[in-house]
Amino acid sequence: MSWKWEFAFGAEEAARTAPADFLARVEEKADELVRAAEAVHIHGQAHEGIDPKGGDVIVPGGMFAYQVVVRSERVYVVQITCLGF
Repeated sequence: MSWKWEFAFGAEEAARTAPADFLARVEEKADELVRAAEAVHIHGQAHEGIDPKGGDVIVPGGMFAYQVVVRSERVYVVQITCLGF
């Protein structure tokens, strides 16, 4: 398995109606989070213990919340908030 990111829960539904330029910024930052998680957790599937605390990332036009699940080698975008009307 290799590290990836994906939308989870209602974020996937919200992404369907968000502007393309906003989503591109979210995807760019999510890719950065994946690279960072992969560097920190080299042996992700063998991880024991609790997952790191997620967080919020501000991008132009809004923000998103994420959670890292190390054993699954995933960064989940769990909520997006687009401020563009």
